[in-house]
Amino acid sequence: MKDETSSFAARLKANALAVETLLAELLGPDPCTDEIARPAILFDAMRHGVLNGGKRLRPFLVSESTAVLGGSADAALRIGAALECVHCYSLVHDDLPAMDNDDVRRGKPTVHVAFDEATAILAGDSLLTLAFDIVAAPETPLSDRQKTELVLALARASGHGGMAGGQALDLAAERKTPDEAGIVTLQAMKTGALIRFACEAGAIIADAGIEDRRRMRSFGEKIGLAFQLADDLLDLTADAAVMGKATGKDAARGKGTLVALHGQSWAERELEKLVAQAEELLAPYGARSAVLAETARFVANRRS
Repeated sequence: MKDETSSFAARLKANALAVETLLAELLGPDPCTDEIARPAILFDAMRHGVLNGGKRLRPFLVSESTAVLGGSADAALRIGAALECVHCYSLVHDDLPAMDNDDVRRGKPTVHVAFDEATAILAGDSLLTLAFDIVAAPETPLSDRQKTELVLALARASGHGGMAGGQALDLAAERKTPDEAGIVTLQAMKTGALIRFACEAGAIIADAGIEDRRRMRSFGEKIGLAFQLADDLLDLTADAAVMGKATGKDAARGKGTLVALHGQSWAERELEKLVAQAEELLAPYGARSAVLAETARFVANRRS
């Protein structure tokens, strides 16, 4: 078991390094075709918001779901980098004083603290736009149809009906605590939608059939729920120094969570159920899906 865990950790770290390397290249100083210039302070802020470590879990899910279905690893790396740009843009904007008002992210000053609020807003805007640039670019080795499907799926997961809409619900939850159904909807949008996309993207990249796409999408939904449930537990129990960001925020702001509603023991049992359901979805793929199954366990059991 120790060897398996060690192997998984090494694979996760290797993928994170590959994503970080690609993002550093994409955020270099030289303009691409049809770009007029790359303002230095804006790109410094973008790099600050993106090149700051992290597990790169979402790109890892893209790569591993693609691998299970036999798709292009190069395409998966680029789509994973695009997804990470969306994720990091959301963090830059969520940290702003008008939203979550956080000063620390991954153990470093947040972008608006390191630079200023206007630059942080523009950095987030630019990262979101860059994500779709990466998907559509000729360097991404996919057909136009696949790129169109990925653009649509990523837009639906990122925007008003997904992550951004979930953040709007999250802000509203500070004024009025939602009921259980409202909490589930909020979390499925704010956190779950991008994780769902990460897994479904693998099927699109591999040009897999509708059943594979449905199965990967469902797997992503299960681990998206598990990710948020584990996050809520960590917000309640973890140390801020370990997390690299403030903890206890939800309770301080009176936000409703499933953990607050049902308790820690219920949440731990629910995480076990979600992992079992995720593994069941992967069963038809046999040994090919071992890493994805381990990812589900990692998501549920993480400590930061």
